[in-house]
Amino acid sequence: MEQNHEKFMRMAVELSRYNVENEQGGPFGAVIVKDGEVVARSANKVVPTNDPTAHAEVATIRLACQELGTFNLEGCVIYTSCEPCPMCLGAIYWARIDKVYYANTKKDAADIGFDDHFIYDELELPMAQRKLPFEQLLHSEALEVFKQWQVTEKKTNY
Repeated sequence: MEQNHEKFMRMAVELSRYNVENEQGGPFGAVIVKDGEVVARSANKVVPTNDPTAHAEVATIRLACQELGTFNLEGCVIYTSCEPCPMCLGAIYWARIDKVYYANTKKDAADIGFDDHFIYDELELPMAQRKLPFEQLLHSEALEVFKQWQVTEKKTNY
């Protein structure tokens, strides 16, 4: 099985290499595998799609969900060429992926200009102290919708 892990990680690394060599954006790639078979793969697509959320992991999760027809990727593992950023890590948790294999570290990414440490720092601060201003509006109206969701019988929990 160890050989397969390396095979799938090499696929992720090659996707990241492809992006660099073809000037497609950041040097990141990811592969999702279920039962030993590749379900989805993608490189980072931020630049070609003008989508700041199109990191390799998120793009691959989107493709895997489409391929499997589900938003729940239990039973899948992800191989990513770099330790996931906070957004990608959140997406991996929400997708219920079983395990993450990674190659480069977040320090390696920071060393080449992809430093996500400020996001971790911001999350620790009270909203009033964050660099990005936050202001709550229409709380009671929005809370009514949450209450409606709570009592709705025909809903899909996720």
